[in-house]
Amino acid sequence: MKHIFVQDIKDYLNEEVQLKGWVRNYRKSSSKLRFVIFRDGTGDVQTVAFKPDMGEEEFEKVKSLTIESSVKITGIPKKHDKREGEFEIQLTSVEPVNIAPEYPVSKKEHGADFLLSNRHLWIRSKKQWAALRVRHTVYFAICEYLNSQNFIRFDSPILTPNACEGTTTLFEVPYFDLGSAFLSQSGQLYLEPGITSLGRVYDFGPVFRAEKSKTRKHLTEFWMMDAEAAYVEHKENMAIQEGMIRFVIKTVLEKCKKELSVLERDIEKLQKADAPFKVMTHREVIDYLREKGSEISYDDDLGAADEALLTEGSDVPVFIEKWPKDIKAFYMKRDPENPDLVLGSDLIAPEEFGEIIGGSEREDNYRALLERMEKENMPIEDYQWYLDVRKYGSVPHSGFGVGLERLVSWMTGIRHIREVIPFPRMIYRLKP
Repeated sequence: MKHIFVQDIKDYLNEEVQLKGWVRNYRKSSSKLRFVIFRDGTGDVQTVAFKPDMGEEEFEKVKSLTIESSVKITGIPKKHDKREGEFEIQLTSVEPVNIAPEYPVSKKEHGADFLLSNRHLWIRSKKQWAALRVRHTVYFAICEYLNSQNFIRFDSPILTPNACEGTTTLFEVPYFDLGSAFLSQSGQLYLEPGITSLGRVYDFGPVFRAEKSKTRKHLTEFWMMDAEAAYVEHKENMAIQEGMIRFVIKTVLEKCKKELSVLERDIEKLQKADAPFKVMTHREVIDYLREKGSEISYDDDLGAADEALLTEGSDVPVFIEKWPKDIKAFYMKRDPENPDLVLGSDLIAPEEFGEIIGGSEREDNYRALLERMEKENMPIEDYQWYLDVRKYGSVPHSGFGVGLERLVSWMTGIRHIREVIPFPRMIYRLKP
């Protein structure tokens, strides 16, 4: 008997096949008729159990099934009688693998705390299934785009001796006789040496930030893609970012139609976002926000409310470029036209989904970088390896980082990023 997946049943119409999976739902129609919604990870399909066709013994097995029981089914795929483009399976036999007791995550409304405590079960729900499949698609779309632009995967360490973004949000762990190590906040510092070998590099993996934030956009462990490219300056860096995001949008719209439908995502908004992005300087943004009633100052970073105000009514993301140097990281290159600014950019998504990318041209001059680090009282000896990159064949280079969960949140329309990672880690939750 040929084993197939739900997503392939259209290729096996009127042919007896076997599928392996779980019972999503179960409905009794009459004493001789049962409907079982079957799922296997690739999708759901309605199966029909008719006692006269199956025989009493097999029909009794169907009657024993409960929600989330695991089961092997054998049957014949058919076109659905009433729903165009859909299919169902006429069951010929079933083989229960494990009969589940009453399933705790029922269709009734549950609070967030209950669902997160039962995350290991909640991920089976149809919307969580859809969100995680979109996450998969976004991940590989990013990789596909970068590969097409001659970026090479370059894995940076998770245990590090240095901070990338600042020491106040580090997770510290003991490290044998060498004292302490820190869980990585970003792979960026390690990617910069990588470009001198491979030209263009990226990494993609978990990063950790001990931020005591309870917002819908913060996790203590999340996935970050960092990219770095030699001989790429500020404007080209933004062009690469825009190309990547627009490629992700196209890919999700093409490959995740079913998932976006399950999530009730307004795909028209995603379609409209696949257009040239807006670009504004930080000063232009502040002017605009103040005109709109914000009390933000010219030396401020943007909060969530300001990001939402900025993109209100915009179909496309907005780049904010040329930031005040004092509110950005030490490694960003000064703007040659105004040394009080740096050649950095943030990309703000529409629909109030906020910042999804941060990037900049990096400071490639040894002396200028050293002076900036000394001014910020950084431990120069600990970063000498990073400075060495500027001593031996330094070149103009740029990079950026994209938070996977924030991007998936926007693609899916899910407002809280805890729902777009399999097992979220927040300041108040470490289990399961």
